[in-house]
Amino acid sequence: MSVAVPERQRLRLDVEGMTCASCAARIERKLNKLDGVEATVNYATEEAAVSFDPSAVSVDDLIATVEAIGYHAALPSDVADAPDAARAVRTRLAVAAVLTAPLVAFTMVTPLRFDGWEWLALALATPVVFWAGAGFHRATLLNARHGAATMDTLISVGTLAAWTWSTVVLVGGIDAHTYFEVAAVITTLILLGRWLELRARGRSSEAIRALLELGAKEARALRDGEEVLVPVAQLAVGDLFVVRPGEKIATDGVVVEGLSAVDQSMLTGEPVPVEVGPSAEVAGATINASGRLVVRATKVGADTALAQIARLVAEAQAGKAPIQRLVDRVSAVFVPVVIGLALATLAGWLLATGDVSAAFTAAVAVLIIACPCALGLATPTALMVGTGRGAQLGILIKGPEVLEQTRLITTIVLDKTGTVTEGRMWVEDVVPAVGVEHDELLRLAGAAEAASEHPIAQAIAAHAREAVGQLPTVESFASRAGLGVEAVVESRAVVVGRPAMLAEWAIELDARLAERFAAEESRGRTVVAVAVDGKPAGLFVVADRLKPTSAAAVAELRRLGLEPVLLTGDNERTAQTVAGEVGIDRVRANVLPGDKSSEVQAMQDAGEVVAMVGDGVNDAPALAQADLGLAIGTGTDVAIEASDLTLVSGDLRAAADAIRLSRRTLGTIKGNLFWAFAYNVAAIPLAIAGLLDPMIAAAAMAFSSVFVVTNSLRLRRFRSIREVTT
Repeated sequence: MSVAVPERQRLRLDVEGMTCASCAARIERKLNKLDGVEATVNYATEEAAVSFDPSAVSVDDLIATVEAIGYHAALPSDVADAPDAARAVRTRLAVAAVLTAPLVAFTMVTPLRFDGWEWLALALATPVVFWAGAGFHRATLLNARHGAATMDTLISVGTLAAWTWSTVVLVGGIDAHTYFEVAAVITTLILLGRWLELRARGRSSEAIRALLELGAKEARALRDGEEVLVPVAQLAVGDLFVVRPGEKIATDGVVVEGLSAVDQSMLTGEPVPVEVGPSAEVAGATINASGRLVVRATKVGADTALAQIARLVAEAQAGKAPIQRLVDRVSAVFVPVVIGLALATLAGWLLATGDVSAAFTAAVAVLIIACPCALGLATPTALMVGTGRGAQLGILIKGPEVLEQTRLITTIVLDKTGTVTEGRMWVEDVVPAVGVEHDELLRLAGAAEAASEHPIAQAIAAHAREAVGQLPTVESFASRAGLGVEAVVESRAVVVGRPAMLAEWAIELDARLAERFAAEESRGRTVVAVAVDGKPAGLFVVADRLKPTSAAAVAELRRLGLEPVLLTGDNERTAQTVAGEVGIDRVRANVLPGDKSSEVQAMQDAGEVVAMVGDGVNDAPALAQADLGLAIGTGTDVAIEASDLTLVSGDLRAAADAIRLSRRTLGTIKGNLFWAFAYNVAAIPLAIAGLLDPMIAAAAMAFSSVFVVTNSLRLRRFRSIREVTT
């Protein structure tokens, strides 16, 4: 008896009110306590990625859970709130800076002081602490009601302690130092850091935002033969629309009329426009560079290539790398530990020195310096920038765990057909028999092959049309599976196929043709013989061409420390020929489609960590079996679904780019985490020892977060091999 497994739903929630990694960890814990819910909360993107059982939990339940602990949650909207948040923080920062500047001046510069200056200090500091810093105090109270503490708790407790102590000293006439400037400067610096962070975080996701904005807004739909300008949203599958030169293609479709070159660089990263004509597939948001096209829509809305790319990137950004989970555990206990350290510092200084002012200063410095923001931003910001830059280059990273795998790969297996080669047959040479005209051979053989659907036959027919134009009509036709075709063209008997088929007609190749036949086959080429009216007429040399960049791609993969292996169902001779041309030493030939995954597993069993690059349905099991699967985006949906990385371009150099970018992103994450941890490890002991002024601590804390984000932004300058060599 089988048990029905409930179908799970996935959604993203926009979450407002998070101020640090501790907030994200707290929301995540609450959501994961719900029955059937698996959630990850990303502080950098301000989103929660939730997988849940709709029979146990509703969307309203998810939102209510987030709201109940003091944050705001909603389904994603098309309105970007990040600029509004940055503007709000900027306003409070401006007011705080205007009030804090004179306060610092006469507090720090003795000649500027006057009788009663402390009362002016109180007047200036109060709006800074309570109005400009209101967000910190509000979040602290909200979290306190739920028994939680966050970064805001540290800031709020530190600034309020400095303000309260100073007010008591001033009003009570106590002979002690006041700290109004500390409370004001800390608030101002933290706001400055928050504003810079919001701006930088906005830039970190602008690559994918720009990608989404690439889509056309209007389309020239054909209605009863007339062009009608309509919003793209009104296009339906099957609709015809016109694309004029210089315009964006409105949505994914197939060309039904016209010839042009299409600039696909925004999707594939390829700088060279692609020639298209009738039956060619085109993607929405790409640019028609030359001729007028009429296109039939095949995908609209969320099904388009652009929308799918955006969704894959968003899902990758919402995930968490294994290294981030350690950070989350640290952040969850960090704030309570810091508060404990601050209290211990206060008590320790009082017991050791009896100096209340020094004890208070050290305790406040501990509270301010120990913010875990940099830790919380280290991974997601690098992931946002890296995946966004990848999307611009036509590289889709399915999830953050993929980054870890790219570092470990030792071997990269390349499927031959469609990956190293173009995946379609081309006529490499035409060899007429003595006394047979070149064009006559093309006309007759091309006409006979045009009636066949075999890839080799279609290659010969296409080559003939290109060379001689219109082909003659076939009067009769018969196909012999595995051998070739027989036809009557212009009352002449034409046989095209293997020598064995010609032998059935008692036709033998002459010595010259037979020698050429053997030579080409020894090079791994496919050779087709032609006979006309019972006599040998010539040969067609056919091959699946190498992609022009495959050799450069293999060389780059070697430079990355990977050993390439060619995997193919072709015979050993053809496989060795292709491998030799691109610089591959290891070859696995005669591999049946169902055995590709077994070949990958055998390498893994031998201790190799294997990446696999493929494009076809028969590559999907091997892509899934590999430690890292890379699907050529020109291939099938099944292959793409089974992979970890998708290369929108058919250029194999994109595989090297993908591994380089993934490794660079992982390196940036690790660098961010190192500096964030090192900052806290070094700074907290200095604060406890009383060697760190609270204002310097606030500046350092703000700088640490900004440093992590700006370090991540360096990934935007990553250049692909294709860009460098173009």
